[in-house]
Amino acid sequence: MTILKCCIFNDFRQYSNNWKHKDAAIYLVTSLASKAQTQKHGITQANELVNLTEFFVNHILPDLKSSNVNEFPVLKADAIKYVMIFRSQLPKEQLLQAVPLLITHLQAESTVEHTYAAHALERLFTMRGPNNATLITSAEMAPFTEQLLTNLFKALSLPGSAENEYIMKAIMRSFSLLQEAIVPYIPSLIGQLTHKLLLVSKNPSKPHFNHYLFESLCLSVRITCKANPATVSSFEEALFPVFTEILQNDVQEFLPYVFQVMSLLLEIHSNSIPASYMALFPHLLQPILWERTGNIPPLVRLLQAYLEKGGAAIATSAADKIPGLLGVFQKLIASKANDHQGFYLLNSIIENMPPESITQYRRQIFILLFQRLQNSKTTKFIKSFLVFVNLYCAKYGAIALQEIFDSIQTKMFGMVLEKIIIPEVQKVSGAVEKKICAVGIIKILTECPAMMDTEYTKLWTPLLQALIGLFELPEDDSIPDDEHFIDIEDAPGYQTAFSQLAFAGRKEHDPIGDAVGNPKILLAQSLHKLSTACPGRVPSMLSTSLNADALKFLQGYLQAANVQLV
Repeated sequence: MTILKCCIFNDFRQYSNNWKHKDAAIYLVTSLASKAQTQKHGITQANELVNLTEFFVNHILPDLKSSNVNEFPVLKADAIKYVMIFRSQLPKEQLLQAVPLLITHLQAESTVEHTYAAHALERLFTMRGPNNATLITSAEMAPFTEQLLTNLFKALSLPGSAENEYIMKAIMRSFSLLQEAIVPYIPSLIGQLTHKLLLVSKNPSKPHFNHYLFESLCLSVRITCKANPATVSSFEEALFPVFTEILQNDVQEFLPYVFQVMSLLLEIHSNSIPASYMALFPHLLQPILWERTGNIPPLVRLLQAYLEKGGAAIATSAADKIPGLLGVFQKLIASKANDHQGFYLLNSIIENMPPESITQYRRQIFILLFQRLQNSKTTKFIKSFLVFVNLYCAKYGAIALQEIFDSIQTKMFGMVLEKIIIPEVQKVSGAVEKKICAVGIIKILTECPAMMDTEYTKLWTPLLQALIGLFELPEDDSIPDDEHFIDIEDAPGYQTAFSQLAFAGRKEHDPIGDAVGNPKILLAQSLHKLSTACPGRVPSMLSTSLNADALKFLQGYLQAANVQLV
């Protein structure tokens, strides 16, 4: 260790022939100081005998401050790597001192050096402080914003780095950190990003680079349109020509990304669908697009955006659009791998299309679902089926649900309640999904006369018991043994995989919305209303059939709602 110190404390930069010695010395210090590390945080535990901060100030910082970024590139790379791997051990003020120096090194001719600089900046921007906020703030980066963005994009033009994934990831992370500070630069930045997208779409060869490129585009859209939604049209003007070329040339690797960005753009619009999107709509229903598994999630999400923004317009614009949508649903529902995507689409159709536009198709939809239940029932399918049935009930009413079931087969309504809803509703997961099921079941219990005056009455208390169980019991996450496999038809040969863009994410949607705040209170209020219409009936059924625990929970709901049963 003493010999090592003697070597280190000589200023090797003075001697052009001795830079290799300093390289070796830094390597030894790094090796001796490192006791534990992770990819996310760098060195997490350091040797107490090595003063990392002192070494940084005396021997790393001088190399980073050198005015000639191309001089001794190995030592420059060593210095950048030191900052990167010891970032969790160095004080914040040392890191802030390093940031502008790293930005300068993005201009270095050495591919290793400017790649290290980009990677180091990206890692520093992900560090978290005491309150889980970013350690380095946007305000602290304000003096360096323009130089950072300029140098990052210039680095992409350096030899060997045209598709450098570390630089593109640093661009993405910089956008995420800087947020609205990048808005003044967006017109220039979006032009450079779209130009790069056009170039790489000719021959996609770097998946990670391409992913971060699309993430950067999404961030540009989100940050700018958050401040001014009207600017979405400017992004569409810039992006649609490139997207059109990608679609026309069928660049399979990029289609899932394009559909996600288009969804993001469309969702920003007010409640209408621009003509440019409507012209594209029929092409999104082409069977060839749905043959590729990587296209399915983003295409479903894009169709959902269409329905949310203009369900009525789609229903009236052309007669073949609804059959086309239902054709996609039918294809998806037949697949064990993609049936949940079919339900996502179907739920959006039910929620957003005018009721009269799908009246003629409703019975056939349920027939298709029952055929799938009969031929290939899975836990995943049942959970999605339960959410759909109850959403249908919440939308059209319990009487409509009972009538459509019984129109398919006599007493079908009772069979669905007894064989599926009552025994399986405990398997439903997700707060929104549980809320939908709760609202639907409450309507069946309290707004369906057949539940009080026919042979279905015997199912009233078990259904209420199941609903209280949905509220109070743990989720039933068991899966039958025979479902722990994948059918061959659901595991095709290689296809382009779907990669979710983090910054194109869709907010969780609640179709019930603010109409129902607390389903437990709604149950209490609805039972009170029912008992008022049928005096004596409800308390009698509860006292004779509901188990003690469930009755205790129900009494708590009634007290919270400040109502009584009569």
